[in-house]
Amino acid sequence: MATSITLSLDNLPSDPLLLVLSFLDFRDLSSCSFVNRRLNELTGHNPLWKRLCQKHWLLTERDKTQRGLTWKELFREYYTDRGRYLDYYSTLKKAWDDLKNYLNQKCPRMIASLKEGVKEDELDAIEAQIGCKLPNDYRCSYRIHNGQKLVVPGLMGSMALSNHYRSEDLLDIETAAGGFQQRKGMRQCLPLTFCFHTGLSQYMALESTEGRTHNEIFYQCPDQLAQDPSAIDMFITGSSFTEWFTSYVDNVVTGEYPIIRDQIFRYVHDKRCVATTGDITVSVSTSFLPELSSVHPPHFFFTYRIRIEMAKSALPENACQLDSRYWKITNANGNVEEVRGPGVVGEFPVMTPGKVHEYASCTTFSTTSEYMEGYYTFHRLKNKEEVFDVAIPRFHMVCPPFRESVVRSGSVSEVSALYNDENSSDTDDYEEGDMRGMNMADPGGRCPRHV
Repeated sequence: MATSITLSLDNLPSDPLLLVLSFLDFRDLSSCSFVNRRLNELTGHNPLWKRLCQKHWLLTERDKTQRGLTWKELFREYYTDRGRYLDYYSTLKKAWDDLKNYLNQKCPRMIASLKEGVKEDELDAIEAQIGCKLPNDYRCSYRIHNGQKLVVPGLMGSMALSNHYRSEDLLDIETAAGGFQQRKGMRQCLPLTFCFHTGLSQYMALESTEGRTHNEIFYQCPDQLAQDPSAIDMFITGSSFTEWFTSYVDNVVTGEYPIIRDQIFRYVHDKRCVATTGDITVSVSTSFLPELSSVHPPHFFFTYRIRIEMAKSALPENACQLDSRYWKITNANGNVEEVRGPGVVGEFPVMTPGKVHEYASCTTFSTTSEYMEGYYTFHRLKNKEEVFDVAIPRFHMVCPPFRESVVRSGSVSEVSALYNDENSSDTDDYEEGDMRGMNMADPGGRCPRHV
């Protein structure tokens, strides 16, 4: 026979208790008195406050011990100081912690460039200075870290070609406020990043004006066809600060953006963009360069990095040397261009078991998407007559989302004519060249490239 269990309010855990209370008849005064006492007890219920501290402020037992406070006191202290950021703090704090932990292992010198967070009154003073409200998620992040010192390399990623270099710093709030834009075409825009070498910045729109969306983040791109200098097109990089920053951090800590020469390089590699022929594997990563691109005229610049690797298990007699390359380039209109040439960036690498050869090149497009594929031709070192091809996987290059300026002096026919220009160029003949351009990939193809 089952043992009967008497239930009472004292036996109930806190969370279900709160649900039960909603069904009580508060016309019964004795019941109300007991409920009142129980609620008073719950206000100091440590497990409840511990869960809230861990969920919203990412606090640990170590934090509690160091502060010498109860969980309730700890929560109240954080809420008093940062309660307005309750919806953002845990997400942004975790992103910062993940980024710092990763960089501490991969390139610790970058950690030293981070600045301590600012206080509420400092952010309030900045808002008064620029006459514009800062988004709460932006304010929240700057409570954690006030950007970084103006150093190279920058926290927000680098890109290097033989005669072109970009490295973006995450600006501190004071420097950003100094660059706040009020000129026509860029009104109410706050810079988030800055590159010393190119002058390139990513901006955040603090108001919905001049065709921009509130909190949108973008690279400015002057319309070269417009007579009005305020005609600014935009390459959009984020819909909010939280989305922009956390997606970047995710790309870094997952290894999507590789660490090269102690810097974060913003190459994007799709794991499906790999082809193996015999003992040799070829993989490709790409990157869009907004500073060398334009919407009007449509001139889109991509750099791509290719890794050629011979398996460690390959037989020594399979050692070979690259002789030539073949590219098949297909644009958004379906038009195809074929390119053949000796070597890669002027080199003829020899591949032996375990050997890796990497090189970077670039290409320019005038349509919104294109993709490339092809093969390398090798010969065996022991027998030059033995020639074979190694497949290069198809990789797409896609123009990021862009919005055209609301100011436009050129006619529609002029713009349409430019978009019908189908020229593209493979620049493997030039080591990490700086040809201007940009392109977009066919969304229906394999290995979609999207930066």
